[in-house]
Amino acid sequence: VQLQASGGGLVQPGGSLRLSCAASEFSLDKYTITWFRQAPGKEREAVSCISHFDDIAYYPDSVKGRFTISRDNAKRTVYLQMDSLKPEDTAVYYCATDPRLIGCSSVSAEYLYWGQGTVVTVSS
Repeated sequence: VQLQASGGGLVQPGGSLRLSCAASEFSLDKYTITWFRQAPGKEREAVSCISHFDDIAYYPDSVKGRFTISRDNAKRTVYLQMDSLKPEDTAVYYCATDPRLIGCSSVSAEYLYWGQGTVVTVSS
């Protein structure tokens, strides 16, 4: 199982970015996919998850209404649309999955497979 995250970059506050998590050699529709982020000096936190069981998405309060997760099974890709970005969204963003998961989990230790991370910097 390999995941590749991309789409990060430098954006001004209030701007948007779309991150992509591409999977190789497996069908994304059978996996729960979660986006995590880790800012310098902080713990890794889950910012969005889409469950393979019922496709329900999860968002913490810090990003609710600004981030949207979606999947394109034909392209084997999960997207994270990030709007109204704030400086506190600056972090390395990772996508992760684990075939043992049915629903969403915000616990990073429960995920076995990780993408390499993509850097998002929100600054003027």
